Amino acid sequence: MSVMASTNGARAKLEVAGGSVGIARLDRVLDPSRLARLPYVVRLFLENALRNQGGGADPGHLETLADWPGTQPVEFPFFPSRVVLQDFTGVPCVADLAAMRDAVAGLGGDATRVNPIIPADLVIDHSVLVDFFGMSEAFERNVDLEYERNRERYAFLRWAQRAFRGMMIVPPGAGIVHQVNLEFLARVVMTRDDGGETIAYPDTLVGTDSHTTMIGGVGVLGWGVGGIEAEAAMLGEPVTMLTPIVVGVKLTGTLPSGSTATDLVLSLTELLRARGVVGKFVEFYGDGLASLAVPDRATISNMSPEYGATEGIFPVDEQTIAYLRATGRDADLIDLVERYTKEQGLWREPGAEPTYSETLSFDLGSVEPSLAGPKRPQDRVALPRMPDSFHDELDVLRGVHPGGNDSDLVEAPAIRRVKVPTVQGEAEIGDGSVVIAAITSCTNTSNPSVMIGAGLLARNAAAKGLRVSPTVKTSLAPGSPVVEDYLRRSGLLEELEKLNFFLVGFGCTTCIGNSGPLPEDVARAVDTSDLAVAAVLSGNRNFEGRIHPQVRLAYLASPPLVVAFALAGTVDVDLTTDPLGTDTEGKPVFLRDIWPSPEEVRRTIEQSTDPESYRSRFASITEGDERWRGLPVPEDEIYRWDANSTYIARPPFLEGVGLEPKPVEDVTGARVLVWVGDSVTTDHISPAGSIKAGSPAGEWLASRGVSADKLHSYGARRGNHEVMVRGTFANIRLRNKLVPGTEGGVTEFLPTNDQTTIFEAAERYQAAAVPLLVLAGKEYGAGSSRDWAAKGTALLGVRAILAESYERIHRSNLVGVGVLPVELPAPAEELGLTGTETIDIAGLTAAGDGPGGLPRTVRVTASPDDGSTPLSFEAAVRIDTPNEAAYYRHGGILQYVLRQLHARSSDGGGAQ
Repeated sequence: MSVMASTNGARAKLEVAGGSVGIARLDRVLDPSRLARLPYVVRLFLENALRNQGGGADPGHLETLADWPGTQPVEFPFFPSRVVLQDFTGVPCVADLAAMRDAVAGLGGDATRVNPIIPADLVIDHSVLVDFFGMSEAFERNVDLEYERNRERYAFLRWAQRAFRGMMIVPPGAGIVHQVNLEFLARVVMTRDDGGETIAYPDTLVGTDSHTTMIGGVGVLGWGVGGIEAEAAMLGEPVTMLTPIVVGVKLTGTLPSGSTATDLVLSLTELLRARGVVGKFVEFYGDGLASLAVPDRATISNMSPEYGATEGIFPVDEQTIAYLRATGRDADLIDLVERYTKEQGLWREPGAEPTYSETLSFDLGSVEPSLAGPKRPQDRVALPRMPDSFHDELDVLRGVHPGGNDSDLVEAPAIRRVKVPTVQGEAEIGDGSVVIAAITSCTNTSNPSVMIGAGLLARNAAAKGLRVSPTVKTSLAPGSPVVEDYLRRSGLLEELEKLNFFLVGFGCTTCIGNSGPLPEDVARAVDTSDLAVAAVLSGNRNFEGRIHPQVRLAYLASPPLVVAFALAGTVDVDLTTDPLGTDTEGKPVFLRDIWPSPEEVRRTIEQSTDPESYRSRFASITEGDERWRGLPVPEDEIYRWDANSTYIARPPFLEGVGLEPKPVEDVTGARVLVWVGDSVTTDHISPAGSIKAGSPAGEWLASRGVSADKLHSYGARRGNHEVMVRGTFANIRLRNKLVPGTEGGVTEFLPTNDQTTIFEAAERYQAAAVPLLVLAGKEYGAGSSRDWAAKGTALLGVRAILAESYERIHRSNLVGVGVLPVELPAPAEELGLTGTETIDIAGLTAAGDGPGGLPRTVRVTASPDDGSTPLSFEAAVRIDTPNEAAYYRHGGILQYVLRQLHARSSDGGGAQ
């Protein structure tokens, strides 16, 4: 037995600068030498299980973690310290909590008892669009439009800010949730009052954005979950885990001159995605960590979803303490973090090499300047290979498919070019032209080294007379207002503005598709001439159709390279050998001529950054500006839903819910609504981007008097299920195998062979009481943790997904809304499926030896319409834990939690 005989003596005192705190000592239950061999991640889980003994965790869970890795995966509960939300995913969470108050009242309970049990912070950061750019007034004009478009939604959040205890709302303009989390919310070590005693424990969290993982850069364990899973955590439910698989990545060396943290993370993303770390924890160790500051680490942790890991985490060490000081944290907190982590064996010691499930090494000195694209973040492109990458993709877009030998090669397509009028006269764009250059996203804008680097490169370029063509839509959207402070203090904001990189907002913009319209003449030329144009952005996501509907190629890059490609104006260029342009004397200017030295970047950071900037910016973070403070705040404890609102509507998930769940039923007589291939992301499934007139959502809004110019985006209307269900599977790049040769949200209504929208077909099926299915390939649901990808699927009437494999968050979300994830034993085509059959899924009603008593497999039977012999095979049920089984039996997490709340309330307890 690994755990020492008794856990009763684990509670102890620790003296810190702020006084005495109680801790759950790990060395009282596990020998220190054994503890030192465990991965940092496992130590954090072990402390969580120890501290929560008798409160949801038991000695068996402690034993499981102490014996890591064990012989087989074992379930254990994880109780995060807090939850973070962003407004796109947060509004549905708040709406669900408001609906839960309605439901509790309807069942005779006290609605005001529905509050977050653990702290919940919601940061409004996903709503600003880049409508205005290239001008000094861009920021104010974009924010004005943001409030105009989102007034209803923001007023709802203002109500939540007052109505719910334990929930903090951060108004617009404070920055991206992950950067606010890193710079302000994260404490590394938390404290709370426990019956008059102050208890200290690790800061851990879950968030409703997949890039919550960014917090791993400062040694905090946190990852993205679906909105409904986050709601359950807020209401006291544990996040159910399986014994973690931890991949250790040993970092050696230092980054070479000319390479950035962005180049490093793109290299690691390529490496780890190829290695296969989906659903695993990645932990970085080795002496190379000493040279990586927290912002560099956060850049790597941020892109954990891109390389597929649940979290990429760095242990606490001297760099963590330096970052806490640099960002203006309280001296007592800094002392607590250092003393606590050293006392608990959570501090990284030089030379430490824990035992991992598997390991690999990476030499920081091997990193070269790179981009990633044009469709996936794991497809790294070394800077010299950019022309090849572009032409390879152009061949695909133009239908060129080389044969098996040289004689079969098809001639490469000619580059299309066209003249367009601009404010500076006629200009030319063509295939490969950069039409969007955006310094945006949490990935990089938390990192002064690349932001200062971009500013210095802009200064050097402007000094040589280089300018950006007006055909390029440029934008600067930092993740934190502190970035503006140090860019302005260093004089580099003005230098960026010389190249049209004006401040457009503080929040997620281009990276989530909020890039706004292209200049009218550019947009017209792209459509008229069918140009394959490009975006270069310092983000973390470049999935097809995500950045802008008219942009077919999207490349991720560091902020300095975003500036460089804006100057070059094309991705059909090798910036290691080709010039960016010519100087005032007509001489060619190369990237190497204007690239700032590491010494100058470091010196400028030291001169322009100041802890006081962080303290002053975050001192009144919840107050907001006059626009926020002027929003109405209803006094009611139960929200008054407006039946005419097209932004906020009462969610339907708890309508008619009873005290007891209905029995689980088999799926019979089902039809396939959508059949997709590999790597279909939540961006393909979930409503995202602008709402188009003539789309099902656009038509519904038009029927309620919303004009075409006021349709806005799915993100803004995320609180209205009528809009969202109509936008599910409506991505313009979705390819449904039921209707080959098409793109977009269309399908075949199989009973009559009619081609129609996916929403219309679902409506017709539901009217006939026909359950629906989705067929899919590998990695179904990759990408962001979009809860509406699951909610919309459920509201369309989909009962089950039949996929070859799933990404973690989306699979969990599907279970959380009562949709059954089934894993196919082989590709659908190999199994003989055509997608046109009537399908039964049998065996769910039988008791099984799977989690929660569910069966581990089901029998799938597909019956062709022509009466020929049915096809039948076994497939795995992907309900992985007893908690998930409970959610599925109850019809979803919300129904389960509501019944638990009512039961506790009836016993005199309840959510406080």
